[in-house]
Amino acid sequence: MNPSSPKPCLWFNGRAEDAARFYVSVLGGELGDISRYGEGAPFPAGTALVVEFILRDVAFQALNGGPMYALSPAMSLSVTCKDQSELDRTWDALLADGGRESRCGWLTDRFGLSWQIVPQGMAEVFAGPDAAGTARAMGAMMGMVKLDIAALEQAYRG
Repeated sequence: MNPSSPKPCLWFNGRAEDAARFYVSVLGGELGDISRYGEGAPFPAGTALVVEFILRDVAFQALNGGPMYALSPAMSLSVTCKDQSELDRTWDALLADGGRESRCGWLTDRFGLSWQIVPQGMAEVFAGPDAAGTARAMGAMMGMVKLDIAALEQAYRG
């Protein structure tokens, strides 16, 4: 990793360290440096200020910035899963303890971060040479919450 490469900074209200630890446990990766608030800060001394972490070779920062801003679906993280088993496991783990399902493979985890959980090969289905198949697969996806790879492939094939 190039330490000067841009990295997303996710804003939390006191739960940055919990969120980073959770994401590393679900997706694999590692925690990096954690800077902490001192006395007289907006959070109790010792609370994480910035948590550096890596998920699937992508560097992130989690910042405890306070209640002024909240995460929204306008920024989501997309995770590509190799098969239905990995998709199901990732989906269930990110929903645990208070996450919310959306539609078309989107969810919001208990920390408020939005995710797209998609199968490998999805781009090929939606950009494939069969326009009618693509339309059928898109129609099938629009009716799904968690994506079903077999159903999407069957819809594409007709």
